[in-house]
Amino acid sequence: MKSKFTTAMLALILGGLGIHRFYLGQNTMGIFYLLFCWTLIPALIACIDFFVFLFMSEDNFNYKYNLRTGF
Repeated sequence: MKSKFTTAMLALILGGLGIHRFYLGQNTMGIFYLLFCWTLIPALIACIDFFVFLFMSEDNFNYKYNLRTGF
């Protein structure tokens, strides 16, 4: 089960490399972060992701990242 706190911290600390996307199982998105990390655009997006995860409700996070079966 993925943790909201861990995801937010990964986005803050290693978000420019897309590590939080790999943690969430979004490997394609993580690869895009890695490919474009030299532009610093993924770092800016990861900063926004950090705040999105931080203010997302626990129920919404669990529904979106823990309970979905990948339809």
